Parts: sequence; structure tokens; C-alpha cells
Amino acid sequence: MGRIVLTEFVSLDGVVEAPGGEEFKYPDWSFAFDRGPDGEKFKEQEALGAAALLLGRHTYEGFASAWPQYEGELADKYNSMPKYVVSSTLTEPAWGETTVLPGDDLPGGVARIKREIDGDVSVAGSIRLAHGLLAHDLVDEIHLMTFPVILGYGRKLWADTPDQSAWRLTEATTYGDGVLVTIYRRAR
Repeated sequence: MGRIVLTEFVSLDGVVEAPGGEEFKYPDWSFAFDRGPDGEKFKEQEALGAAALLLGRHTYEGFASAWPQYEGELADKYNSMPKYVVSSTLTEPAWGETTVLPGDDLPGGVARIKREIDGDVSVAGSIRLAHGLLAHDLVDEIHLMTFPVILGYGRKLWADTPDQSAWRLTEATTYGDGVLVTIYRRAR
């Protein structure tokens, strides 16, 4: 059975928008901080440990335009693993091993993925998708890589949800320039 693992780069004030590029008031804001070799290793192991990717259309398009041109263990993993993209507009994905899930039934699509995949289903970035997953109580674990900066502007991870939910901190580690990784598991 699959587990939905939300993984985000986030500022101290909760901004998750464009940490590594894209048009934004503060482009590449996460690159202003060194995660150190252990922080890089954490992100690499997290990615290599995932059984599948679940992405929103915008993040999917960024990944699909970048990863096929790379080589190496991580590129091989991303390019060959099952990928799911939630979209109401994308019909013919070009990146191999991709399944399009209709945007109008997120709980049904996630239930299908959890039945099909054994292991972690990584949700990277994908702000709107993250909001929907949290609102429908579909996330099993949250990985936050918090950078020591207040941006004061941008789309935030935390949106209103229909109800309260409880989480348990399972890990907290500081890397490099004070980049904090926290892992929370759903308290059920």
C-alpha cells in the first residue's frame, strides 16, 4: 500500500513558491543557502527511496522538461519510475511512465495510486495539489526543508483546511547554513 509523502522547500514564513527558479520576485531563493553535503544526501536518498511521483501539472511540466536530459542514478530513477500528474488539461504526457489523473476526483485518484503503488509516493512542490491533498486529509507524511529566510511574499504551503489534523514530529535535523529538515507523520 502506498503512502503519500509531501516534500517541500519552505521559508520561515511558509512560502513554497519557486524555491529553485521560475519567474518570481525572489528567484532561486533556496539556493542562497548551502544545505551542505548531508542535506544534499538527505534529498537524494528521499528521491531515490520514492516508489512513484505525484505532481501537479505545472511542476510535472518542469520536471518533464528537465529530467530526461540528465544522466545518473537520480535521473534514471525519475525517468523510469511511475509518475502521476493531476490535471484537467493535460491529455498526452510526453515523459515516460506517466499517468494523468483527472483533477475533479483527487480522493479517488489518490486511493487508486495507494492501491497500485507499494511504498512512498513523493509529492514535490505542486502547491495547488499540496493544498488539495491536505484539505482532503490524504497526506501520510510531510517532509519540510525550511530555509532561514522570511520572504514576506509568495504562495504559501498552509492554506485553510476543512478541519484540524494532528501530526507527530519524527525527525528534525539541521544542515549546512541552518537549513532545517523536519519530518512529520500523521497521528492516527
